[in-house]
This record gives sequence, C-alpha cells and structure tokens, in this order.
Amino acid sequence: MTAYKPGDPTTLNRLYGRSQGKPLRKGQQELVDKLLPQIAVPDEGPVSAARLFGDERPLHFEIGFGGGEHLAYRADLLPDHGFIGAEPFVNGVAQALTHVRDGHEGNGRLANVRIHHGDALEVLRRVPDGALTMLYLLHPDPWPKAKHAKRRMMNDGPVDMFAAKLKPGGEFRFGTDHAVYLRHALMVMRRHTHQFEWLVEGPQSWQQRPSGWCETRYEHKARTVYGHEVWYLKFRRI
Repeated sequence: MTAYKPGDPTTLNRLYGRSQGKPLRKGQQELVDKLLPQIAVPDEGPVSAARLFGDERPLHFEIGFGGGEHLAYRADLLPDHGFIGAEPFVNGVAQALTHVRDGHEGNGRLANVRIHHGDALEVLRRVPDGALTMLYLLHPDPWPKAKHAKRRMMNDGPVDMFAAKLKPGGEFRFGTDHAVYLRHALMVMRRHTHQFEWLVEGPQSWQQRPSGWCETRYEHKARTVYGHEVWYLKFRRI
C-alpha cells in the first residue's frame, strides 16, 4: 500500500481547527446523508485509482477543498482523471456535494470525484507511493502565530509525504493570500529541493493564476474584499 514512514510525527497531527459552522440546510443534510456515502473514500485499505474508479486513470488529490469549486472545476476539465478531495469542515463538504451532484456550472453529475470528510493526511497515507499525478493545497489555514507554525500543512513531515505520493514529474500546487505563510512555505520547500523543482520563470509565475487554476470564492473574497495579494506556486516532483 505505502512505504511512507513519517520522520517527525509532531508535524502530522491534526492540522485544522473547527469542523462545524452554521447548521446545514435540509437539502445539504440530505446530500451528506445520501450522496456522501456513495462517493466516500473507504475508511480502511489502500486508496488507489483502481479501487476508487475501477481503472488506472491519473489520480489527483486536493487537501482541504473548502467549498469544492476548484475540485469540481478540475474534475469537469479532466473527466478521464480521478479526483480525491478531503475536507474536515462539514459545511464545505456539503457545498462540494452540491457541485458533484450538479457538475461544474450545472453540466451534470461528476462521476470522477471521491470525497473524504475528515483528515486529509489520514487518507493520503493510504495512497500508494508514486500514485498521484497532481496534489493541491490551496489557501490552507495559515496558523499565523509563530507558536502555531508546526500546525501548518506546509511543514517537513507533510511535504515528505507529498513527495512520496507524487509520481516523478507529478505536480504540487500551493496557493495562499497570507504573506507570512508564503515565506514559511518557501522556506520549507527550499529544504526539499532534492524532491521538488519550483516551476518559476519570474514574478508572473507566482503573481498570475496559471491556466487550469480557477478562482475560488475564498480567493475572490480575499482579493476583492480584503485587498490581499494572492500567490500561486507550482512544484514538479523530481
């Protein structure tokens, strides 16, 4: 299943805060009760394309998909690929299930998505090494206080796991609107140059959203309401 052995378990504990917000509306609760069990990632055993989709299609994994807009966009864009999304926040899971049911922009149900309501790293551990084509970490919780830095997803333990699960040539995409987290992420990735190559050709590489990378509601709000700059980083698995 996997040969990954974490080097520093303290960096792989729970890396998120609350998991419940506003009470779900009736329709959202029905999706959680009925649709989620149909497309949920199995609780045990390997998490592979063959097991989830019945074939060896390219496999994508999104950590903390928020409302699921990016997950649905990518799944609609690449219908022959398989997508796994993990999110601890049940309200986000409910929103993502709406996208799965209706499809991106109402194009019809997305059959190539599987969802895990809970800890992304628990599922990622069960993905066979070298199985992922792409891995996404978009606008994770920045844990801005220095004393909470070890709780950030961008730390050595998780990044080692990202490297283990991506195939050679696979791509890791990271996005944030938090300047402190950006600096922290680049510091961490500089320690992993033996595993990842930063795909950068100048400021436009991280200042402009790349092709195939849609704007989520969170990103739109960060940019238009709070006036934040947003950074987009792409890394290739060596």
